[in-house]
Amino acid sequence: MATSADDMNTKLTFRKFEDGDHDWGRWEEQIFVADESHKCPTYVHQTPPCQGSCPAGEDIRGWLQIVRGIEKPTEGMSMAEYAFRRSTDANPFPSIMGRVCPAPCEDGCNRNAVEDHVGINAVEQWIGDTALENGFTFSPAGEETGKKVAIIGGGPAGLAAAFQLRRRGHGATVFDDHDKLGGMMAYGIPGYRTPRDVLDGEIQRILDMGVEVRLKTRVGRDVSLEELEKEYDAVLWAIGTHSGKHIPVEGADAPNCLTGVDFLRAFNEGRLQLAADRVVVIGGGDTSIDVASVARRLGHISDSHDKDAPEAVVMGYTAHDVSATATREGATVTLTSLFPVENMTAAEHEVQDALREGVSIRGSVMPLEVLKNEDGRAVSMRFAECELDGNRPVAKEGTEFTLECDLVVSAIGQKGDLSAGLEDFDNGYGFIDSDAHYQVKGKPGHFIAGDIVRPHLLTTAIGQAAVAVESIDHFFKNEELKKRPKVDVHHFDLLAKLHETHLDPEGYDTSAVGDFRGTDDANYAVHNYEDRSPNSVIPHEKLFLGHFKFTPRNRREEIHISADEVLGNFQERLVAYAEEKAVAEAGRCMSCGMCFECDNCVIYCPQDAVFRVKKGKNTLGRYVDTDYDRCIGCHICADVCPTGYIQMGLGE
Repeated sequence: MATSADDMNTKLTFRKFEDGDHDWGRWEEQIFVADESHKCPTYVHQTPPCQGSCPAGEDIRGWLQIVRGIEKPTEGMSMAEYAFRRSTDANPFPSIMGRVCPAPCEDGCNRNAVEDHVGINAVEQWIGDTALENGFTFSPAGEETGKKVAIIGGGPAGLAAAFQLRRRGHGATVFDDHDKLGGMMAYGIPGYRTPRDVLDGEIQRILDMGVEVRLKTRVGRDVSLEELEKEYDAVLWAIGTHSGKHIPVEGADAPNCLTGVDFLRAFNEGRLQLAADRVVVIGGGDTSIDVASVARRLGHISDSHDKDAPEAVVMGYTAHDVSATATREGATVTLTSLFPVENMTAAEHEVQDALREGVSIRGSVMPLEVLKNEDGRAVSMRFAECELDGNRPVAKEGTEFTLECDLVVSAIGQKGDLSAGLEDFDNGYGFIDSDAHYQVKGKPGHFIAGDIVRPHLLTTAIGQAAVAVESIDHFFKNEELKKRPKVDVHHFDLLAKLHETHLDPEGYDTSAVGDFRGTDDANYAVHNYEDRSPNSVIPHEKLFLGHFKFTPRNRREEIHISADEVLGNFQERLVAYAEEKAVAEAGRCMSCGMCFECDNCVIYCPQDAVFRVKKGKNTLGRYVDTDYDRCIGCHICADVCPTGYIQMGLGE
């Protein structure tokens, strides 16, 4: 019998044994050797799948543990500030990412195997908003190295790179050809999704570390590449992809056929205040959803002049008179996609919001032609239902239909603008090629990050920037670049944690004590611990899921705007947690791959072999230890460990 939706949302689904598991294995055959056992517990740190799924590699488990109270802040620091510092080790934009990231971390969350995932994005927004409210700043820049890096582009990749460079003490100058910093966070995503006061606050925090900025400066036009190479020790290309692609059909050269990038830029610059009566958006990704949602909010006016046509404003010939918006009327907006609606690449909740706001979405259709009037303007579009042959759409015979339109917006892809002296970097497709370390191929001293590598998520650009900065640091030190870790994220470091809590291992002097390292009571090594996080993501099958009780998710409040309310409504839709909700939601984290101090191993050990580390000597990851004189290798501790932190007898 199928499980009902109600049961799926209210009852735990964990089963220790699956159907057909009826053979009882003899543990002693696996464990014991004669009258003793080498199968004693080892504490093994692994990467949780939330972090493994995060393109920026954030230590998500770490800052959730801080918010819930498991990992204690350093002396004199609040929980909120400590969580902020852990979060921003990888990503300096927690408030923005907590709002707009589609959260692949939540898809990867192991709690999905039990019930609903942890609301990671919502907790991250709370961390970011709390940091802004309390004026938390980043630590001062590292000791100056005398090295300087020119960063071309002030979007998420460029700013994240500036942040990471200053932490290492390298100079950073950001060149951007816009009026303000932010890149797609400012010019691509609507302000009701990335509130400008929040964005400006998170950017300013980076600039306060000593980052230089040169706005309205186009490299290749206002400053030559040769000048940059002479003045700076390295160049990081983070120019993004600010050139949209037009639909490849006949008639798409009509003046009122625009790209989504240009449409959203004009809106975010405040020039575009009105759309059109009938708007057709071609896409299926997040950009197309943003275009459609903005068009619904802007609406149109019936008695408009040629100068008020959206294309005149978008292309920079004029700007809308704000007073005209007082008479605005609703717009009919249709979004079409080659993919079925359920398979579109846009985030599911954004699709649902768009539908709720009155956007009509038609999936599995392909554009065939733009039909023009005698003035050359698009007045309608021909479509057909389609099926995908690989990535190629194939029209279904006899399914053609027409949509009338006053404005067509293409949101089918983007590329970089590599004209005006940058042609040598173009790989022929409007992007720049890089290697695994984000070095520009064939250009020593040049590095790259962000959408100009390949368009993806904002958090992807931030993750690439961190790797590129690490490569730049090796370049400055003339160090050979090693192969990147299999699990390339910002890992928890037990030695760093021991140092932070003044529990560093003692130094080891072979001349004084000899080369004898087999003792289990010496304090010059971290015993009984193995770090597999650079190579291993722990799956839910390795956890004891039966430990976790049903705990409903603390859903972040969302302001849902109906189709009747959307016109002229630019209010933010996400309401940040109060602190108690953030703490409660962080408490749902299962701490995959790391001890969260549940005491199961201590309680269930029949030999009292597993014990809590003495107060003052314990810290995260060093909460319990094992007395091997008592341990008989029964592996009950491993069986009842909820997080998979305990494994038996490694090293065979």
